Amino acid sequence: KVIWTVLVTILGYANSLPVGDDSLCTAQELAKYRIIFTGKWSQTAFPKQYPLYRPPAQWSSLLGVTHSSDYSMWKKNEYASNGVRDFAEKGEAWVLMKEIEEAGEKIQSVHGIFSAPAISSGTGQTSTELEAHPRHPLVSFVVRIVPSPDWFVGIDSLNLCEGDHWVDEVSVDLFPYDAGTDSGFTFSSPNFATIPQDTVTEITCSSPSHPANSFYYPKLKILPPIAQVKMVKIKKSQLGLSAPFINLPAKSNEIIDSVS
Repeated sequence: KVIWTVLVTILGYANSLPVGDDSLCTAQELAKYRIIFTGKWSQTAFPKQYPLYRPPAQWSSLLGVTHSSDYSMWKKNEYASNGVRDFAEKGEAWVLMKEIEEAGEKIQSVHGIFSAPAISSGTGQTSTELEAHPRHPLVSFVVRIVPSPDWFVGIDSLNLCEGDHWVDEVSVDLFPYDAGTDSGFTFSSPNFATIPQDTVTEITCSSPSHPANSFYYPKLKILPPIAQVKMVKIKKSQLGLSAPFINLPAKSNEIIDSVS
């Protein structure tokens, strides 16, 4: 009984401790990663209303940040910031970059910003490098789905640190999100502001439950991943070397790469 009481007490105390996503990172040095974004938005996988022209299916530039748990670029079921709204609706990054900069200056929650070029088709790859810090081991980013009302894919606060070491490699399947700022149902819907603004929600094969929804596939249990991101730790011996070859689409992009 005494041992049981002690265990319950210890577990209860542990559960009451505030634990942040980056609180357990005890790595002693910075880490560099190559982040590779792969678009999987093909007409075969997503045949309904697949955009073929004006503009065809494509991806905006990728905009991301390494940060601590004190900062959040976007979060499911919460309201998108003005910067995320502008990026999700129009691919404009200036307000979002200003928000990131202000967060870094005020509470020192941001370590660095990174971006990767846009992809001019629904399938293809783009990549860049990022640097993570023991006090800023979290990665967040957004990529706009083009064309769309306010749809995007991304990651919210992925932790690259495990205890005293950095993970060597991580891959994440990505699914579409609605920023909650435009009420369009289809890829080519005209601008129609959502008033009042809704929260960020994941788009699924059954939600929004409307036949006009471009991602509405009622016969499926789950949508196939529309994209994937892979982060690979760059070893010290590889620092300064050229990036690995990646098959990028050859034709030029039809939207403005505002980050570049």
